[in-house]
Formats: sequence, C-alpha cells, structure tokens
Amino acid sequence: MRIMVTGGAGFIGSALVRRLIAHTDHQVLVFDKLTYAGVLSSLESVDASDRYRFIRADICDPDAVAKALKDFRPNVVAHLAAESHVDRSIDGPGEFVQTNLVGTFVMLNQSLGYWRTLQGDEKADFRFHHISTDEVFGSLGDHGAFTETTPYDPRSPYSASKAGSDHLVRAWGHTYGLPVLITNCSNNYGPFHFPEKLIPLIIIRALGGEALPVYGDGSNVRDWLHVDDHARALKTVFETGRPGETYNVGGNAERTNIEVVTTICKILDRLRPRTGGKPYADQISYVADRPGHDHRYAIDASKITADLGWTPSVTFEEGIEQTVLWYLENQAWWQDILDVRYATQRLGVATHG
Repeated sequence: MRIMVTGGAGFIGSALVRRLIAHTDHQVLVFDKLTYAGVLSSLESVDASDRYRFIRADICDPDAVAKALKDFRPNVVAHLAAESHVDRSIDGPGEFVQTNLVGTFVMLNQSLGYWRTLQGDEKADFRFHHISTDEVFGSLGDHGAFTETTPYDPRSPYSASKAGSDHLVRAWGHTYGLPVLITNCSNNYGPFHFPEKLIPLIIIRALGGEALPVYGDGSNVRDWLHVDDHARALKTVFETGRPGETYNVGGNAERTNIEVVTTICKILDRLRPRTGGKPYADQISYVADRPGHDHRYAIDASKITADLGWTPSVTFEEGIEQTVLWYLENQAWWQDILDVRYATQRLGVATHG
C-alpha cells in the first residue's frame, strides 16, 4: 500500500511512519509543514529507506495537496496534521481553527477529487483516515467512559476545532461517499514527544532542577496510551476498518496528573538520583489551574478490540519507565528543541482570546 501521512514529522505521525517502514512493505509519503512541533530528527531512522519520502508543505495549500495526491497516488491518507496543545489553543485559537478546520477541509476536498479519478479496486480500497482525540467528548465525572456514540461536548478551542474537523470528515463521507475512517484516542506518551506536553515537560524540568508545575490539585484524570500502541491501532484501522466507522483507541491506564508526576519522580530517583539524595518530588509546585480544565477523560476501546482485534500491549508502568529512560538517553534530541523552539515556559494562561 501507499500511505500518505500528514503531520508525519509530529509525535504520533512519526511513530506511525517508523512503524510502517520497520514492520510493513508499505510506501510512505510524509506531508508536513514543519511547524514548531514538526521535528525531522524524529524520522532519522527511516531516512535511508527507499519506501520513504518527504514533502514540506501545508495542508491548507490545495495545490500542494492536489499535486502530492496526484504524484504519490496513495491508497490511504492518514490525516494527523493538527495543532494539538490545549494551552496553546487558549493563547492563540486562530491557528487551531486554520489548521484543524480549514486544513482538514482542504485535505477532504482534494482527497475527494483524487478519489473520483480512481477506478476499480483502487477506488474501492481507498481510505481517508482522520486521527482525532477523546477531548471532543468533553469532561467525564468520576465514572463511565467515552464510547463511539458519546455526544460531542468540546470545552477548549483545541477540542472544538477537532470536533469540527470530525464533523467535516463524516459529512464528506455521508454527502460525497468518500470512504472515511475516524479514530479518537486518549492521551499519548512515549519517545519523541514534544517537550510542551505533561510527561516530557516533567522529565526535562525535573532533570534541570526546575519546579514541576501541577495544575490545580492534580486530581484531573487522563487515560494514557503508549504512542507505539496507538501507531499499531492506526495501522490496524486503515488496513482492516470499515469505511464510515469510528473507533476509540485507549490505553486502559487512567491516572491522575499528580500520580503521573510522582511516578516520574520516583523513576528518576532510581535512574538519575539528585545530588544529595533529595527526592525529585520536592520540586513539585501546584499552580493555578488551566482555564476550563476538563476533569476526567476515559476511553472505552471495546469496539476496536471486538471488531479489529487490537488491544494495548504496553502497561503504563512499563511505558512510563521506558519513556523516562528514553529521555535520559536522548538528551541531544530534546536539548536541540529547548535551545531553538521552546523553553518549557507556562502556556495557556489567557482567559480570553
């Protein structure tokens, strides 16, 4: 198969590309604008493959998208390109509307035009796979989990833009017959995660002897999914999923934010003890909560398990240990980001646009 991956230099996109090159015979085209979160070094391991190619371009550019589709002739468009950080969306929602809504519209429109040129099996087998988030469903109480039929209730500019893009994808499927797939995932973590997100942020700030900011009282709950498990799920869905269907992808690993932070601290105490033996947890600092912070997300992934046979294979205990170790062993990767792009400062403190 020929897989076009938008946002393939990002965290989840690069994990998918590495998996496809390492474990399949598929050809892969990465289509990425290389915004601040697009890191080409995340793809160094696949650079030498003759089944991998890269185009630097913007999903909001219809001509660039049309040309890539025409030249590469993908069987699958795996659409991951998105602005994805809630805090950044609070500070600057316009970029999220442009990339996540307008960009998805352009991808759908150009993919529809391309799909209509296909014949026979090529047309029947084509898939537009839109990768989305569980945040579109809003906030849960202390019990229950999101299913594929949970009503949408987005609360942040980020989740609203992703909810809108999900609706566009379904509309192009229903109205125009484009063979679409949607997956909604829980919080990802693992290697090559951009340092603005909670887990890498805490690891890097801990190593630097800086305060470890925890929003509110740390009781907010997320379901954590290892990025390699997510990449396996995406491959499973676009290879075997049924067009028109939505699949939730979760890690069965609910943790409060403070549990995540203290777990990281304990692992670092073991693997990289502080001078003088003080625990890293001493650096924890409770800060004013994020505006509109959702209390709890949890995914019911039973549909993808029952229909397609996917289950998460990495427990949170295994995955977080591996992740901390990766950041300890790959300082050159994240130090370059800190030096040039992002210095772990607090984002998302604005209360209005």
